[in-house]
Amino acid sequence: MKKLIALFVLLGVALAAPSYAAGSKPEQSLWERLRKKIEVMTPKKKLSTTTAAGGVRGSLADADDVYWKGEAKSQAVDSEELTAFKKAIALVDAGKTADAQVAFSDFIKQHPDSVLRGDAEAALTQLQATK
Repeated sequence: MKKLIALFVLLGVALAAPSYAAGSKPEQSLWERLRKKIEVMTPKKKLSTTTAAGGVRGSLADADDVYWKGEAKSQAVDSEELTAFKKAIALVDAGKTADAQVAFSDFIKQHPDSVLRGDAEAALTQLQATK
């Protein structure tokens, strides 16, 4: 009886493995991931005035302002950083790898505290590996 149960369990695992593997998404390239990441980023707005906000318990809120735990929020970056990063990606798309390497290196030097620094370093490593 134990052998029969073990056989059914093994058979179930063997039959489920191909369908599980087929359901996984294909791996995206670094460039595709970077393009998707910068699409959802929004540039920071520079405010020249001091603002304050207050809330009243039970007051109405816009649907965009509601916080849902675990929900991914778009990252805000400086518009200058985002423009420089997009230009470097455009150079990669145009096939100008030498210019793209310079652009990513300049980005890292000019924006050392950017949230895109890790991505720029990964892109630079990828470009140097294809040399």
